[in-house]
Amino acid sequence: MKFGFRLAYYLGGFAIGLVFVFFILNGKDASCAYFPNARVLKNIRTKPFHYDQAATAELAKQWVDTSDVRRTLTYGDVDFGRSNVPYQGGKVYIVEGKTKDNTPLELKVVNYETKAVLMEIVKK
Repeated sequence: MKFGFRLAYYLGGFAIGLVFVFFILNGKDASCAYFPNARVLKNIRTKPFHYDQAATAELAKQWVDTSDVRRTLTYGDVDFGRSNVPYQGGKVYIVEGKTKDNTPLELKVVNYETKAVLMEIVKK
């Protein structure tokens, strides 16, 4: 078989496969979280989220708000050197990020099996 025919068969099959993948994955909430930072942040975001008294007091100072916390838990960086420490049946994670005013902040989150608790917010 000539090369032109083989190439045409290959491209035709490839196009049909792309159409199937497009229709199967279209509209689904499919995401890829392969790196450790993305996996930890996604795990924290998918659980019920609670605020400790110290975090609530820091939110009352109004230099940071809950949207900054959510943004940090979506786009922040986990400091694995100081994280993954066992604490009362959960693990402590330190997440670094910024507010909407570009003020650096640090979140101390305890990740339990069924919930996540924001223990403190620190301005850096």
